[in-house]
Amino acid sequence: MKITKAVIPAAGLGTRVLPASKAVPKEMLNIVDKPAIQYLVEECALSGITDILIITNRNKSVIEDHFDYAYELEDNLKRDAKKAGLLNSVHSVADLANIYYIRQKETKGLGHAILTAENFVGSEPFAILYGDDIILTDEGVKPVTAQLIDAFNAYGKCVCGVKECSEEQVMKYCTLDVTKMGENVYDVHKIIEKPKRENILSRFSILGRNIVTPDVFDFIRKTKPNETSGEIYFSEALSSYAETDKLCAVDFIGKRFDMGDKLGILQANCEAALRHPEIGGRFAQYIKELAKTL
Repeated sequence: MKITKAVIPAAGLGTRVLPASKAVPKEMLNIVDKPAIQYLVEECALSGITDILIITNRNKSVIEDHFDYAYELEDNLKRDAKKAGLLNSVHSVADLANIYYIRQKETKGLGHAILTAENFVGSEPFAILYGDDIILTDEGVKPVTAQLIDAFNAYGKCVCGVKECSEEQVMKYCTLDVTKMGENVYDVHKIIEKPKRENILSRFSILGRNIVTPDVFDFIRKTKPNETSGEIYFSEALSSYAETDKLCAVDFIGKRFDMGDKLGILQANCEAALRHPEIGGRFAQYIKELAKTL
């Protein structure tokens, strides 16, 4: 089945990276020369997605501006033939996909944010890419969203993208009870959000990518808000989904970076800089020289 729609929740407050996110949404923080959210939109486009809904809040209209044409800037670049490459890079951003926006008016967690996408999705299966999670793949490797779409079509189940994490990370994210189905595919039986150490089911955690069908909205509506935070945890809705034997997990190929974490932002910039066609060689040399001083 061809999946053409994706949802990107990007309404979080970015408190872990303050003060950087006070005036600039964390999704707009740069990874070398592109804002983080552009990497997500590019991944969607390379995976065959044509329509994307970005869930924002009232302080993130700059995201909409980024994916629009910038007439004054483009007109200025057109006057200098040497800037044709820059002109194309600026102009093409607006043509990556059909991008729509909706605001999450209350901060009630990821599950609540995804629920706002129900009318956009309609009756079609769709991808979910968390706004915090950037995943880089090597040249020749399919984008992670495409990897999950392949598993969705192969196994006929909804799919979450997972990686093995440290116990400390699992306790911050979630843990999955799984059994192996294929080389890097697992059947999911249960998910626990932010488990205590003694409740860890495995060291697999969901890291920012899902393919689901519209009936997931019914599971979200049945999920009770967390007693402490008041948030609706999407992983709990997925756990209910798993109990109906409708969910599998793909241990995806790619490096994931948490853009809601200061170290994650630095790691993403280093990795992207080393891969960058203009500065990769020079940056690698800089890192080697820097290592000598440590």
